[in-house]
Amino acid sequence: MHGLSRGRRLAAVLALALGGVAVGLTEFVAMGLLPDIARGLLPQQYAQSSSDAVARAGWMITAYALGVVVGAPLIAALSARLPRKKLVLGLLVLFVVGTIASATAPTFDLVLVARFVAALPHGAYFGAAGLLAATLLGPGNEARGFAVVLSGLTVSNVVGVPLITRLGQAAGWRTAYLIIAGVFVLTLLAVLAVVPEVVAAVDGSPAAELRALRTAQVWLVAATGAVGFAGFFAVNTYIAPVTTDVAGLSAATVPWALVAVGLGMTVGNALGGWLADRDLRRSMIVGFAAMIVSIAVFSLVASNRVGLFVGAFLVGATSLYLGPVLQGRLITVAPGAQLMGAAMNQSAMNIANSLGAALGSVAIAAGFGYLAPGWVGVGLAILGLGLAGVSFTVERRSHAPQPVAVAG
Repeated sequence: MHGLSRGRRLAAVLALALGGVAVGLTEFVAMGLLPDIARGLLPQQYAQSSSDAVARAGWMITAYALGVVVGAPLIAALSARLPRKKLVLGLLVLFVVGTIASATAPTFDLVLVARFVAALPHGAYFGAAGLLAATLLGPGNEARGFAVVLSGLTVSNVVGVPLITRLGQAAGWRTAYLIIAGVFVLTLLAVLAVVPEVVAAVDGSPAAELRALRTAQVWLVAATGAVGFAGFFAVNTYIAPVTTDVAGLSAATVPWALVAVGLGMTVGNALGGWLADRDLRRSMIVGFAAMIVSIAVFSLVASNRVGLFVGAFLVGATSLYLGPVLQGRLITVAPGAQLMGAAMNQSAMNIANSLGAALGSVAIAAGFGYLAPGWVGVGLAILGLGLAGVSFTVERRSHAPQPVAVAG
């Protein structure tokens, strides 16, 4: 964009990245506060069986994930002609409202509704903010623009989520969500102040964005991410009770377990982005194989204090390694629909979030213990590897030369 100083561009991109931090907080902080949420919202059930109450509280994470799945493609399609800054501001307002409602809703059922509403703008935010950042950085920096906004997720997992988790343990989980709402308000003000107006694509339309959904490979790749990546969420959702009840550590240690996951995610995200550009197919196969091994290792060694942190780091690293790989794969099979592609990736990741949390909850409620979700995660990652293989096989056959009929 002409006429903008380098400092103004940097400030605008950082404002958009701050939104990524806030989204990471609202999505992941519940995982470290599940016991506190269960104790506060389900006191009678918690008094009878803490594991059953924690398992039920896990549906709060599932509700958020389902909100992302519904909101991401819907908003991406309907907002195709909307100027990007106005879209980002509208999404941030919805984040603020949903997060405040999550902190203040009096009953468990109303909190579930609030988490669903708070999740609706999630996928569209990363798509719109990423495109806006790419425009601000100039031609040839599209991937860099998306990377900067998405980096907010890793920053929030390394620093923000552990800090907010610790604060939530001390001051109450509702306080944690009010602070997250404050981060969204800060982002809203920053975007309003420093991000310039950018018009929507002149050829943008709901039909153009929805056209990507006609491709069978788009759905197959999305299913690969939704099922395979659920292995990560089956583990990460219940990291708090594993830390306290299985490894025998104090609740104050939970944020440090989350730091281990976040550091792994940071390393994995960088490595996956670098390798995916070189060999996308190999990167996906290797990524799923590594995820299977890491989740199995976590499930075997998490009862040991050192093993817990090593396993958490490995699970975070191998899982988020697949993040840019899956995004790259979706871009490959759905060219020309960037906003919908980003939205579909976020939908797939949050179906994974919902599926992993729900199946982990079922395993815990069945009495198999807090390590059981890890073995559920191994199975899900194996299924993801299988779906990836199917996707590449279908693609290879569709591009194979057809035999030429010879007249007899």
